[in-house]
Amino acid sequence: MAIMAKAPSAGRVKSRLSPLLSPQEAMELGRCFLSDMTANLARVAQDARVDPFIAFAPAGSEAAFDAIVPPGTGFVLADGSRAAPPGVVGLGLCLLQAAALLFDAGYGAVALLNADSPTLPTSLLLEAARLLLVPRDRVVIGPSFDGGYYLIGTRRAHTELFHAIDWSTEQVAEQTRQRALALGLEVIDLKAWYDVDDAHSLQRLLHEFALDQVAHPASAYPAPVTRAFLEQNAVAVRLAIHGVTMKPAAADGSSPHSLRNLDAAKSSG
Repeated sequence: MAIMAKAPSAGRVKSRLSPLLSPQEAMELGRCFLSDMTANLARVAQDARVDPFIAFAPAGSEAAFDAIVPPGTGFVLADGSRAAPPGVVGLGLCLLQAAALLFDAGYGAVALLNADSPTLPTSLLLEAARLLLVPRDRVVIGPSFDGGYYLIGTRRAHTELFHAIDWSTEQVAEQTRQRALALGLEVIDLKAWYDVDDAHSLQRLLHEFALDQVAHPASAYPAPVTRAFLEQNAVAVRLAIHGVTMKPAAADGSSPHSLRNLDAAKSSG
């Protein structure tokens, strides 16, 4: 399982949280997300045959993660530099590169995650691992509430899953499903979740912490590093000053402010 992540740097991580957070604070929040998500993966690795990775960019930036990720986390380059067929562009290049390199390394299944879901339930990651360890070619998708996905898992590097996808739109997950079905692959959806990269989704995260849903084993990952950062920097007060409120969720638990795709490899942060 690999988290798609850019090396944290001010101005390049979580830039959509400006002016709520300064570029330095946004970078620190991104580091907190990665710290919690890699710790979550380490927990998964204790209960399933999973090796945690960071699928990183740019090339040569591995050292930027040293103080963030737990020991034993691997690294695989995902900067979009590997050649791919026409029609595989943007984020698709990075996702395909990470998957292909991990399969080249001998793994029998690969799951790619975003870097912006610090409270993603451990149970969902364990379920993805269980589904992908079944010796049958299939695609596992962790859908975002707005039509994208926070996770995609496969047992082969199927180029078609990343071909002609309208990245950053509500069509991402459905187009991916259609590509998989056209290949004759079984498609399994996990429970939908959300990621955080703007003020409204950040408010959703704070609302989740306030409800203390992490007290229940089957619910959100506690994300202690992220939670501490938000409390220490009075982010809830800042959101109130900016007039940002939590909008009601839909019947399926969705929010109009979820992201549309794995955004960790995008230049916009």
